[in-house]
Amino acid sequence: MTASRVCALSELEQDAALRVVVDGVPIAVVRDANDEVHAIGDVCTHGDISLSEGFVEGDTLECWAHGSAFSLRTGEPLNLPAYEPVPVYVVEIDGDDVLIDPNVKKEI
Repeated sequence: MTASRVCALSELEQDAALRVVVDGVPIAVVRDANDEVHAIGDVCTHGDISLSEGFVEGDTLECWAHGSAFSLRTGEPLNLPAYEPVPVYVVEIDGDDVLIDPNVKKEI
């Protein structure tokens, strides 16, 4: 499988998450304050809540419903109630295209 275009880089707002679905896999794509683009699993491991509806602060994405913050770099939860990590995906930027392959997880 190869990476799929999920959005344009210009579509990503700074410090905000965008929900995309690639091959049936929900992914939260985030452009942080340093203009780095991250892709993590979009479902909170504490409950069936979309993380892309949460809050971006620094290099974390916080679940709006339960308050657990997840590292955008590792997928690890940084506080309870979540205790399981979410997957983190490799992001490729090609011009203005953001590409993600849901089968290629980031080596942490």
